[in-house]
Amino acid sequence: MTIHNETPLAEPTAVERDASSSTQHHAPAAPAAMQSSDAAPPAAQSPVIPAIEPVTPAAAESTPAAEAAQPATATPEAAAQPAVPTSPVTVTVTNIATAKPERKNLAEVIVVTSGKGGVGKTTTSASLACGLARYGKKVVVIDFDVGLRNLDLIMGCERRVVYDFVNVINNECNLRQALIKDKRFENLFVLAASQTRDKDALTKEGVEKILNDLGDDGFEYIVCDSPAGIEKGAFLAMYFADRAVVVVNPEVSSVRDSDRILGLLSSKTRRAERGERVKEHLLLTRYSPKRVETGDMLSIKDVQEILGLDVVGVIPEAPEVLQSSNSGEPVILDMNSDAGQAYDDAVARLLGEKRPLRFTTVEKKGFFNKLFGG
Repeated sequence: MTIHNETPLAEPTAVERDASSSTQHHAPAAPAAMQSSDAAPPAAQSPVIPAIEPVTPAAAESTPAAEAAQPATATPEAAAQPAVPTSPVTVTVTNIATAKPERKNLAEVIVVTSGKGGVGKTTTSASLACGLARYGKKVVVIDFDVGLRNLDLIMGCERRVVYDFVNVINNECNLRQALIKDKRFENLFVLAASQTRDKDALTKEGVEKILNDLGDDGFEYIVCDSPAGIEKGAFLAMYFADRAVVVVNPEVSSVRDSDRILGLLSSKTRRAERGERVKEHLLLTRYSPKRVETGDMLSIKDVQEILGLDVVGVIPEAPEVLQSSNSGEPVILDMNSDAGQAYDDAVARLLGEKRPLRFTTVEKKGFFNKLFGG
C-alpha cells in the first residue's frame, strides 16, 4: 500500500487572485508543450506573475501595418468579376516658387489726361496735388512727360531736381532719393520726369513697381501728369489708373481728342483687362460764360452730351492761371482768384463733397454798375 504525502495548498491572497484573474483574461495562451497533462502539480503555488510572450516573426507579420503592406490575394470570386476600367487623372502642378502674386496698390492712382496739348493738364495736376495735400492727404505727383518736363516749374522745384523718374526705373537711385518734398506741404512730394531721355525709357514693369512702392510707403493719392497724345508716356500714365480726370477746353478739337482718350481708358487700362472700369471725371478749363453766350464756345451741357461724363470742375478763364504758373505757385493756392476757388471745389468733389458749380454764368451788372461803367 502506497501512501502519498500531499502538502496542503495555501489559501491564495487577494492580490494573487487578482493577478490570476488578469492572467486568464489578458495573457496569451501557452504553447501546447507547456499544457501537457503529464506535468506534476507544484508542491506550493507561488504568486502568479503574468508572463510577457515574445513577439515571434509570425506574429509580427500579422499586424495591421504588415497586412496593409502585403498584396491582397485574389479569390476565385474576385477573379471571375470583370475589371472596371479607370479613367486617367490629370494633375496640374503650380510652381509656387516662380508664381508672382499681384501686389495690390494701397494708394489711389489718378491720371490727369487729355488727347490735346495745351489744355491745362500740368496746371491741373499741380493744383489737384496741392489741394489734396491741403486736405491732409499724403500725395505724390509724377511727371510722365519724359523729355519735355514742366511739372517741376509749376511746382516751383526745378532747381532741386537731382534724380528723376527714369533714374528710379533704371535703378540708378532709389525712390526716396528722387522724391522732392514740397516746401509748402510736408505731405506733398514731386517725382520729376527726365529732360534728357525719351519716352521709350519708361517700362510697364518699372512704372508698376514705383507705384506699388509709393503705396507701400503710405501715400494715399498718386497724381499722374500725362503728356499729350496717345503714345507710350500717355499710355503708361493711364494704364494703372483708378480714376481719370479728363481735361477739356470747350472747343470742338479738344472734345474730339478727349473722346479718343475715353476709348483708351475703357479698353487699354489694367482695370479694363479685369473687366472693371476707370472712374472718369470731366474738368473744363478756360471756360468763358460770355463767349458761350455769343456762341464762340461750347457750353457745359454740350460737352457733357458729347463725352457723357459728370463734371467735377469748371475752371474759368483767368489771368491768374498764367501768373501762378510763371511764379512756381499752383493757382489753387491763390484763394482770392476765381480759378483757385474753382480748383478747390474740384478737389472737394473728388473727395466726395457736394458743391455747386460756380463761375459758369455771366455776372449780371447792377444798375449803378451800368450807370457808372463798373
